[in-house]
Amino acid sequence: MKVEAEYERKGALAYLAAWDVNRAKVFGRCEAKTGIVPFEKLVARVMSQEPYKSANRVFWVMDNGSSHRGQTCVRRLTEKWPTIVPVDTPAHASWLNQIYFSVLQRKVLTPNDFFSLTEVQDRIRGFEDYYGRTAKPFKWKFTRSDMENLLEKLQPYANAEVKAKKCA
Repeated sequence: MKVEAEYERKGALAYLAAWDVNRAKVFGRCEAKTGIVPFEKLVARVMSQEPYKSANRVFWVMDNGSSHRGQTCVRRLTEKWPTIVPVDTPAHASWLNQIYFSVLQRKVLTPNDFFSLTEVQDRIRGFEDYYGRTAKPFKWKFTRSDMENLLEKLQPYANAEVKAKKCA
């Protein structure tokens, strides 16, 4: 593929998505920009349908996007949807985005050869439909014991790094 060094920027879309790992279901929204209102539209879309609507608890594990972090967000969510249990990931926990968004980036958005924002949105929605037909529920295989073993293996490297910093 030949790519021109100069390009004409045709705008940008914000893509917000919620992913139910137990059902392998994605709920996505393309918006003109991010923010509290687009995020709350996504939450309302999910929470207004079953099984979430009648669930006793719905855990929302969120990355630290500016529209959905902190106690203000927790208060906003739990006032509107009392069954939501907001869970923030650590500040630099990109693993949440890697699960779904990295697949979307690699399989759908690269190379960035779109002629319009409508084309980008159509391709994202097409991927959501495909994902909905083919995805399987996510099963965590990495246990607490696995983590403890990994940390134990990495400990000598962490000690070496600390020593190197002291010598510098």
